[in-house]
Amino acid sequence: MRIELVRRPQHSALFSALSPFIALFLTLIAGAILFSILGKNPFAALYSYFIEPLTEVWSIHELLIKAAPLILIAVGLSVCFLSNNWNIGAEGQFIAGGIAGSFLPIVFPGFQGWYVLPLMLLLGMAGGAAYATIPAFLKVRFNTNEILTSLMLVYVAQLFLDWLVRGPWRNPQGYNFPETIQFNASAVLPEIWTESGRAHWGFILALIAALAVWFTLSRTLSGFEIKVFGRSARAGRFAGFSAGRLTFFAFLISGALAGLAGIAEVSGAVGQLRTSISPGYGFTAIIVAFLGRLNPLGIVAAGLVLALTYLGGEAAQISLGISEKSARIFQGIMLFFILASDTLIYYRIRIVSHLGDAAAKGA
Repeated sequence: MRIELVRRPQHSALFSALSPFIALFLTLIAGAILFSILGKNPFAALYSYFIEPLTEVWSIHELLIKAAPLILIAVGLSVCFLSNNWNIGAEGQFIAGGIAGSFLPIVFPGFQGWYVLPLMLLLGMAGGAAYATIPAFLKVRFNTNEILTSLMLVYVAQLFLDWLVRGPWRNPQGYNFPETIQFNASAVLPEIWTESGRAHWGFILALIAALAVWFTLSRTLSGFEIKVFGRSARAGRFAGFSAGRLTFFAFLISGALAGLAGIAEVSGAVGQLRTSISPGYGFTAIIVAFLGRLNPLGIVAAGLVLALTYLGGEAAQISLGISEKSARIFQGIMLFFILASDTLIYYRIRIVSHLGDAAAKGA
């Protein structure tokens, strides 16, 4: 006996729209079971995880800070995934953008003025885009698997960042701590509401990027190309579209937005380069992209939900005494249920017995 997945001739539009909510509901149930196994009150645990972080004004600001990079990266990833280019290395492009954008305030700290921050953002986008062209070039030129190349480049970027911060860019007056000098005031992304919290303009940039990519995908020829190639590469070639050009375009957009997220995080939330500037935003953004149905506007809502899991995990660690790994497992469970829901929407399960195989062969 074996289990097969058979593609449905038509899929339900209703369940396609509801699947993110179904996945979230199943995640809550699985989380309650998990907390019960750990010996915690599941209702108190879920309250700590999803409600407690929203009860204070400062936590709303922290939610926006954590949502900004997730939305920016996921919006870029949606372009890649819709075009059937599997960029799994956004974490590396995030780091590359943070490094490139930090060049001015670290190497030229005396270079100050209103123009410094725009230049940093442009450098961050350029750094992320340049790093993303590596797996794009390898795929177009040598037909390599972009999943592997983009993922392996993440570790290169992490090690390069570690070397920079511990070596040539280390703060000489930092008491030997592995960190760079603090950015000057001209190089810091300003706060949205200066009186009530520290949420910065990275979230506004994320909203602008989501609207811009939504418009590109839904109202331009490039967006039409992306959707055609994503559904059928053969149809795209018949239409005269270039697969290589589209691959570079998708990776450039994805890398540029990941790089923008990197420098926005460094400039707005951290204020300096450290050996680690991301708690895994580039990988969590993959969940955000699929939870948002690869729609830039849906990704905004999904980014806020996943940002809540970061805050909720921190709150649960404090109030319940659970480990960081136990808190983070929510993200993996959610991705599992999202993919499972999508699979069952497009495929049905068929159980084939050995007797059925024998009868088919005899016929």
